[in-house]
Amino acid sequence: MTLTHRPAVPEDAPACIDLRGRTRQNAVPADRLAAYGITAASWAEGIRSGATPGHVCLRGDHLVGYCFGDRDTGEVVVLALLPEAEGQGLGRDLLGRVVAQLAGLGWRRLFLGCSTDPASRSHGFYRHLGWQSTGRLDAHGDEILELLLPAPG
Repeated sequence: MTLTHRPAVPEDAPACIDLRGRTRQNAVPADRLAAYGITAASWAEGIRSGATPGHVCLRGDHLVGYCFGDRDTGEVVVLALLPEAEGQGLGRDLLGRVVAQLAGLGWRRLFLGCSTDPASRSHGFYRHLGWQSTGRLDAHGDEILELLLPAPG
């Protein structure tokens, strides 16, 4: 079945919440997200207001992955794929779309939190794409990686 990529819309939020709990590594179920203040309503509002721009990937009508950033900080907030969507270049594509979107907003330094465990898929994934360690950890104990973007022109 054909894959479709498109910018996220508020109506994607419930499926994003559901998918986040079904990832292979670092799955976060809806109740834990809610404890952090992340609900379908708050996610939809972030998309609607432009505060959390993102892109989704669908197989037919089913969400298989997404990536979102933070307009106000330049953080890549989340990249998530269903296990069956891994290894097909979708994560790289979704991340690239959000990086381009944040760069278009003027950000020249992007950052994200990544597992410190070298056995974690994300550990090597981001580094392979040029993200560098800052040597600092975030409040969740994740390593902060950064990507420096060239100035336009």
